[in-house]
Amino acid sequence: MYDFDREIDRHGTWSVQWDGIADRFGVPDLLPFTISDMDFASPPEVLAALHERVGHGVFGYTDWRLGEFREAIRHWYASRFATEIDPEALVYAPSVLSQLSQLLQMWTEPGDGVVVHTPTYDGFRKAVTGLGRELRGVPVGDTEALERELARPDSRMLLLCSPHNPTGRVWTEAELTVFAGLAERHGVSVVSDEIHADLTTEGHRHVPWARIAESGRGRRWALVTSGTKAFNFPALSGSYGIIGDPDERTAFVRRMETGEGLASPAVLSLTAHIAAYHHGAAWLDELRAYVAGTMTMVRERLAAGLPDLVWEPPQAGYLAWIDLRPLGIEETRLQEELVSVEKVAIMPGGVYGTPGFVRLNVGCPRRKAERGVEALVRTAARLRKA
Repeated sequence: MYDFDREIDRHGTWSVQWDGIADRFGVPDLLPFTISDMDFASPPEVLAALHERVGHGVFGYTDWRLGEFREAIRHWYASRFATEIDPEALVYAPSVLSQLSQLLQMWTEPGDGVVVHTPTYDGFRKAVTGLGRELRGVPVGDTEALERELARPDSRMLLLCSPHNPTGRVWTEAELTVFAGLAERHGVSVVSDEIHADLTTEGHRHVPWARIAESGRGRRWALVTSGTKAFNFPALSGSYGIIGDPDERTAFVRRMETGEGLASPAVLSLTAHIAAYHHGAAWLDELRAYVAGTMTMVRERLAAGLPDLVWEPPQAGYLAWIDLRPLGIEETRLQEELVSVEKVAIMPGGVYGTPGFVRLNVGCPRRKAERGVEALVRTAARLRKA
């Protein structure tokens, strides 16, 4: 029903991925597989709603608590995640990272430890260290290391990425329950970034933190997320969250409206969220199936060209996290060859604290993804022989 093979020229649209490529890689006109937005148009149902709202012609001050925004979120969580949420527990912010920044300032002090899983989304690193907090990483899947870090007397927050970026790991309900128990035991607040939640693959089920955590006074936890990732409208801005403690929720809203001057949200973001959550499910399901097919292609090309690698598609998302360490290739050389010879840009694992990996964004028409993985295979095979 939807055409994900259609290639759309994004040059000249102020795109970070396409027009801003030289800022990160030093060379213009590379074929990019980098920042995590997609090359697909947003759902036609969302575009129709945006056209209608633009056609109205008046863009005065708005309030996210009026109208259908909160009801659309409630509907989405009930229908998509079998989770009933209280619309009164919702908060709004321009982005997920802006929510994180506020919560870090509310629930931690400079010098406090913030525990994350490694590899770590670079936006977390910038937010945590930029505010003078200490980022404390534990490997994905190492529960003993997680408890050791949470038990440190100055660890104040567990910052989850659920599903995990960049690995694509979907935490099980049992794992999340263990995390909640550890946080409670050691008096640590929890912030769960769930912006990739809508992009799980077949056979994997996302469990919102709101299903795991207990609400009420003294319960310092927040779920922060947005529809911008799954439905590909990040440039419209806009995110929302759920905060368990009603007093902390009130304090958060006050900070956003006074200290941050958020008097009015982006009305087109509200419009897009409402349309996506009420009418975008079919598009999203087709997108997930298409991306899964692309990931299968990536696995096949890697197996054929680099048979020593054992790689499986992620449990969520359109980011292929590929371990090249068995090939013994130095990351800097790999990046130099990809840029100078193949003319492609692929994110190095060192950005996420794990050199030797690459993160390949395949949220794009399959022909483009094929060019990216083939360039990676050629480069890795060439350097391995050198």
